[in-house]
Amino acid sequence: MQSRWWQQAVVYQIYPRSFMDSDGDGIGDLPGILARLDYLQWLGVDVLWLCPIFRSPNDDNGYDISDYCAIMAEFGTMDDFDRLLADAHRRGMRVILDLVINHTSDEHPWFIESRSSRENPKRDWYFWRDGGDRGSPPNNWESIFRGPAWTYDAATGQWYLHLFTRRQPDLNWDNAALRAAVSDMMRWWLDKGVDGFRIDAITHLKKAPGLPDMPNPQGLAQVPAYPFHMNVDGILDYIDELCTTTLAGRDVMTVGEANGIGPGGAEEWVGATRGRLSMVLQFEHWHLWSNAPRAPLDVRTLKRILGRWQTALRGRGWNALYLENHDLPRVVSRWGEPQRWRVQSATALATMYFLMEGTPFIYQGQELGLPNAEFASLDEFQDTYAHNRIAEMRAKGLTDDAILDEMRHTGRDTSRTPMPWDDGPHAGFTAGRPWLPAHQDFRDLNVVRQQGDRHSVLNYYRALIELRKREPVLLHGRYRTLAGRSTKLYAYTRGDGDDAIAVICNLSGEPATYRHAGFTLDRTRLLLANHDVPPHGPLTALTLRAWEARVYRIGTTSPA
Repeated sequence: MQSRWWQQAVVYQIYPRSFMDSDGDGIGDLPGILARLDYLQWLGVDVLWLCPIFRSPNDDNGYDISDYCAIMAEFGTMDDFDRLLADAHRRGMRVILDLVINHTSDEHPWFIESRSSRENPKRDWYFWRDGGDRGSPPNNWESIFRGPAWTYDAATGQWYLHLFTRRQPDLNWDNAALRAAVSDMMRWWLDKGVDGFRIDAITHLKKAPGLPDMPNPQGLAQVPAYPFHMNVDGILDYIDELCTTTLAGRDVMTVGEANGIGPGGAEEWVGATRGRLSMVLQFEHWHLWSNAPRAPLDVRTLKRILGRWQTALRGRGWNALYLENHDLPRVVSRWGEPQRWRVQSATALATMYFLMEGTPFIYQGQELGLPNAEFASLDEFQDTYAHNRIAEMRAKGLTDDAILDEMRHTGRDTSRTPMPWDDGPHAGFTAGRPWLPAHQDFRDLNVVRQQGDRHSVLNYYRALIELRKREPVLLHGRYRTLAGRSTKLYAYTRGDGDDAIAVICNLSGEPATYRHAGFTLDRTRLLLANHDVPPHGPLTALTLRAWEARVYRIGTTSPA
C-alpha cells in the first residue's frame, strides 16, 4: 500500500512561547526553536507543528491573530521564520503552522473595518446583530470560554459574536469574499514553503442559520450552544471549497481540530476519496477525562473509543494519534500515577497509543514524562480561560485554596510551563524571568539528564519512534483489539500472518494477567519493553507488572 509522507511521520507540537528563549526576555521565540533543532532531529521526529506564531495581542496566547502574514514581535521576524523553515527542510523535517480561521483578533484590520460602520463592505465578514428586548444579547449562546458569546459595540449600536473571548470575533464563512481572502492568505504561506496547517476550531466555521436561541428550560443567562455552532450541516461545503481553491495539487498535510466529529462521520472529513483533510484531532477520548477529571482511567471505555476510530478509518482515511496538547493537562497526571509510577505510566501510555494505525503526535515535554505543573498561587495562571474559570468559582463562594486545587487538575497552564532543558536556572529555558515559572521537577526531569539515562522516558520515546519507522507493519497493519473486557489491559495486534506485532500494556498500578490464543510470546521476539524482562520461552499467558508494556513480534494470529 502506497503511503503519503505524513502517514509515515511523527509530529512534534511546539508551543513557541515555552519552548526556548534566545534573547532573555522570558518568552520563547523562533531563534530558540532553531537552536534546538539538533535535539528534535536526535529524537527522530519528522514534522514540527508550531502553535500560532502570527502577530497577535495575545488575549488567547496567539489564537487571536491580528495579522496572518506577519510574525509576533515576541517570537522574532519573518527572516527568523525563513531561517527556521530552511534549516528544518535541510534536515529532512517539515513544518506545519497552527492556523486560526474561525475567528480573528479584534485588532485585525478586517474587524477594524467591519466595526467602523454598518455600511462597511467588510461588515458581513463577521456576525453583527441587533440586541433583544431590554438590551439583551441577540441570542442566549454561551461562549466556550464562559460568559455570553456576544459583546455590544456602542459605536454602531450592534452586537458581535465570539465563541471564545470577546477579543476573538467570529468570521462569517457564509461570506464569499471572506473565504477568498482566507484562501489567498493560505496560498501565500504555502508558496513560502510551509508543509501544511493544523486548522484550529475547524468544526465551528458554520453556524446554524438565523443563530437561534438554545432551549433554556432552566432560565439560565447563557446556554452552551454546541449544536448550533459545531459541525453544522453545510460545513463540508466550506471545506470542499477551501481544499479546491487552496490545497489542490499541493503535497501538504492538513490536520483539523475536530470537536464534535465521531468515528461514524470522520470519513466525510478525511476519507481517502473525499479530497479533504489529511486527518482530524478527535475529542472523544479527551471527553473521557474532562467529564470526570479526578476519576481513574476507564480502560475499557478508552479501548472502545480508540478501537472504533481505528476500525472506522481502516482503508478509508487516516487517524491522528495523540494524548497531550496545549489545551490539556499532562497525561501522566490525568491517567497515570506520577508520584509512584511516573516513568512506567508515562511509557505504558506512550506505547498504548503510539503503535496504532495513524500519525503519532508528541506535545513538547510529553517525551520527558512531565506531570502537571503545580503552581503556588492563582496569580501564576496566565491563561484567559483560567482567569474566567477562577472568577466563576470565586463567584460561587469557593475558597482560593479549593480553586487552586481544582486548577492544578484542569488548568491549561499546567502543561504550558517552559521546556526543561537542563538543571540550571529556569531549567535552561531563558536567561531572564520566564513568562510562566519553571516546572517544579525540572532538576530531575530535564532533557540533558534524560538523554544520559537509558531507562528514561525520553529514551523510551526515541525507541518508540525508531520501532515505528523500522517495522512496516506498524504503518498499515490491521489493528485488532485483544483482552477487550479487561479493566486493566490495553492490548492489540497490528498485522496478520507471520508478520504481526502484539502490543500489550497494563494501564494500572496493579499486576494484570493477559491470556491469549492463536500465538505465543517469546522473549527472543521481544521488540520493546518498559521494564526489564527476564528470558522466557513461548508463553500463552503473561502477568504484567504495574504499568508494564511489552511489544512482541508474533506469528499467525487468530485472537479471541
